[in-house]
Amino acid sequence: MAKVGYIYCTSHDDSLAEVKAWMTDYGCVQIVEEETAQEKLRPQWKQLLANLDRGDELVVSKFSNAVQGLRELSTLFEFCRVKVIRLISIRDRIDTADKLFPDTSTMQIIQMFGALPEEVMVLRRAEAHVQYLQQHMKPTKFKTLTAKEKAERENMIVSMYNNGHTLDDIYSVCGFKSRSSIFRILNKYGVKLNRGNFSGPLGKRKPKDDNTKE
Repeated sequence: MAKVGYIYCTSHDDSLAEVKAWMTDYGCVQIVEEETAQEKLRPQWKQLLANLDRGDELVVSKFSNAVQGLRELSTLFEFCRVKVIRLISIRDRIDTADKLFPDTSTMQIIQMFGALPEEVMVLRRAEAHVQYLQQHMKPTKFKTLTAKEKAERENMIVSMYNNGHTLDDIYSVCGFKSRSSIFRILNKYGVKLNRGNFSGPLGKRKPKDDNTKE
């Protein structure tokens, strides 16, 4: 009689390492790990079931991780009944031999059946979302401006300032991360600063003289 574990490796489930350790400690001679790319066909799962022999033990992390719906779960139960295979679901806390989880109630088993379709759907949607992001959301590459493009941007800033545009207008189109860069360009081209109460960015404040009388 052999103990065999099965894990469908979803990328968003942080508990799989813990489940794998549980299976190892329990004495599983083999732990089959199914990749997410095989979610529809599950070839490893099918091969595992085909290789099980009478009296073996099948350990899964959770029923919703192993099967894709209530119909498959029913088929799995019938398969294990006919071949006299002990079935253990770690996170559902179900052992068909009634040894590992004696505190599991009938209500908990019913809740497992009721929640399984939704859990399977959530698992599929989460994995599909991860795959979509990996395939479509490429890292943004920031463009490095050429000397010509930098000169054109500087001329645009000077022109906008001289034509009466506000600093907010200039800041919104120039692509700088701070307004001090705008003042640096204007000072570079000798533009007379006449916006607001100050002619350019504020410098360091001078320390107050303690002896100064009010």
